[in-house]
Amino acid sequence: MDGHIRELQRALIAFADRHKNAAMPGYTHLQRAQPILFAHWCLAYFEMLKRDRERLADARKRVNVLPLGSGALAGTGFAVDRNAVAAELGFDSVSANSLDAVSDRDFAVEFTADCALVMVHVSRLAEDLILYCSQEFGFVTLSDAVSSGSSLMPQKKNPDALELLRGKAGRVFGHNTGLLAMLKGLPLAYNKDMQEDKEAVFDTADIVNISLRAAKVVLDNAALNEARVSSAAYTGYLNATDLADHLVKKGMPFRTAHEIVGKAVLHAIEKGKELHELSIDELKAFYPDIDENVAAALVLDSSLDSKSVEGGTSRDRVANALAAAHEYLNDES
Repeated sequence: MDGHIRELQRALIAFADRHKNAAMPGYTHLQRAQPILFAHWCLAYFEMLKRDRERLADARKRVNVLPLGSGALAGTGFAVDRNAVAAELGFDSVSANSLDAVSDRDFAVEFTADCALVMVHVSRLAEDLILYCSQEFGFVTLSDAVSSGSSLMPQKKNPDALELLRGKAGRVFGHNTGLLAMLKGLPLAYNKDMQEDKEAVFDTADIVNISLRAAKVVLDNAALNEARVSSAAYTGYLNATDLADHLVKKGMPFRTAHEIVGKAVLHAIEKGKELHELSIDELKAFYPDIDENVAAALVLDSSLDSKSVEGGTSRDRVANALAAAHEYLNDES
């Protein structure tokens, strides 16, 4: 599974590399918020998957424990060198309490919980791409190999693979919830209810592995409409926060700047203009002391490059993050 997550990370970074200079809108509440680089979006999912790998690796410390020698619940009466058996079979340690070892299914719950988070991230990726490939967005084009037509409507191209990924996530969540519900009322030690753990664990592993592989195929064959995303990034008043920031840097309290920019945006909407299309005289109607350099702050590239804090979406920061991602993946090759 770790290998499949790593390959999906590679696919994300390859997608970012193919379009490393493309800008797009960033969204909050599914409304255009601020411009970001498309590669920054790819790197966000890369980081989610990185945490998934760390969680699964950490879980191994508690999962890879030898229960052999615990007997029915009290321990075995035979002289078994449990540590030698653990070493021979590849376990990291032996269980410390026979009663706990027989009763415990924490490893199954933890594994399915970690897998549920993997599927949360895969599902969110799928949902973003489902939106982005719709005609309303038009940001991404999916391969025919991961899409289907409609049995009724000839014009349709449905994102089947992505919808299936989104749906499979719920199945994994159900397995984790089912295990918790099964365990919550069990007395020590073994009870037949515990047979339910097999289907939950094995089906979860199968679903996650095939979902990761399918998501990689989707990304490997997806195309970004750079003209469309860049146009969207440059319209919709995404530079309003940059104007407010510009005023704050000149000494204005943010609350005041927020109010002034809000009025300027309403004026631009009424005039059918973008914020950067307003003349300096129009802007001075809302704040007479606004300086002539304000136009530079409203340019898309300036907006992007001003976010130069570590983890930000400036071109330099994103380039560094991509280089770090490549190094991270290459170190494991």
